[in-house]
Amino acid sequence: MGSNILFNLMLIALCLLPFGHSLEMGETCSPSSKCDAGLSCQSCPANGNTESTCTRIQPLNPTSKVNGLPFNKYSWLTTHNSYAITGANSATGSILLSPKNQEDSITNQLKNGVRGIMLDTYDFQNDIWLCHSTGGTCFNFTAFQPAANALKEINDFLESNLSEIVTIILEDYVKSPNGLTKVFKASGLSKFQLPLSRMPKDGKDWPTVDDMVKQNQRLVVFTSKKDKEASEGFAYQWNYMVENQYGNEGLKDGSCSSRSESSPLDTKSRSLVFQNYFETNPNTTQVCADNSSPLIEMMRTCHGAAGKRWPNFIAVDFYQRSDGGGAAEAVDEANGRVTCGCDSLAYCKSNAPFGTCDAPPPKSSPSPVTGQTSKRDPTNLPVGNAGSTAIGLSSLILISAATLLLW
Repeated sequence: MGSNILFNLMLIALCLLPFGHSLEMGETCSPSSKCDAGLSCQSCPANGNTESTCTRIQPLNPTSKVNGLPFNKYSWLTTHNSYAITGANSATGSILLSPKNQEDSITNQLKNGVRGIMLDTYDFQNDIWLCHSTGGTCFNFTAFQPAANALKEINDFLESNLSEIVTIILEDYVKSPNGLTKVFKASGLSKFQLPLSRMPKDGKDWPTVDDMVKQNQRLVVFTSKKDKEASEGFAYQWNYMVENQYGNEGLKDGSCSSRSESSPLDTKSRSLVFQNYFETNPNTTQVCADNSSPLIEMMRTCHGAAGKRWPNFIAVDFYQRSDGGGAAEAVDEANGRVTCGCDSLAYCKSNAPFGTCDAPPPKSSPSPVTGQTSKRDPTNLPVGNAGSTAIGLSSLILISAATLLLW
């Protein structure tokens, strides 16, 4: 009789396990399987990892553990050339010859935790367009879309997410009078813009994120054109931030030097630190390796070069690609260090004294495919959904109960 009870309870437990349940961070996956929210099924042959595992694509919300700090006391995931999307067609109808740096829409980038959007703005067809061009001139084959389209996506996100803050960094080639002002007003974004009067130029702290949300000043915009600050009220980037060298030169720079337009990285009269880490020519094969431990190592190098300041913006190509935690893990580390003094935001205790940290979880490895071994370590990363965990516990309880009945 005891055997029948055990069999029946084990059968119930197995039935409670859902078919096709979503997979956790580091678990082996396939195109037919589904990873938990915030994860993507990827491999990274450039790092020798040919098996596909559930890989993280979303950072933790920077204000989820410690809120109320100044804007410059957080780190924000940033996408380089956010508009230059693989598979995109030019709104002119022309073939696009420009390089592509991202793989999903700006709307999806924002949904996945990106909070820094890098756009290249040009005069084109009597309007303002997003182009990836050269020489300050936009052509049909380098023109992606009118800037208003992308700005409208950002506006829609801010209107639907009332506690979120977004930063736009413009590589600005617009010469038409008030061109930027017109397109920002047309998109609806002007109503969210943080005014220049609230942006410190002397290295002091910015307004707190709580106050920016309360005042509904949840959009920070920088331009590379100095005269736009006086003529249109857009902040001249180099008055407020320092930035390291971009492209291949930046990737290979063991000292993390500043780009030519920027003040030296350790200039304390600039309160924001911007870190680039991407190749000159986008490389979809190599980027998963770049967006992994090398990115974090460079972030730590730049921390020293910037006068022991962690980056406020971490800009990458193909932000979803990595060999594990990727850009999301880098952002979490920066936020942990600056907001609570912990190795990652995941270890911060909510609104506790600085330096009060939870212990990291024990190291574990994902289950390898038969005949393969995994090199990935999911430590420091969010684990699976509560539903699958609860079902697993239910099964364990039933099996334990059956064992007790037999005993």
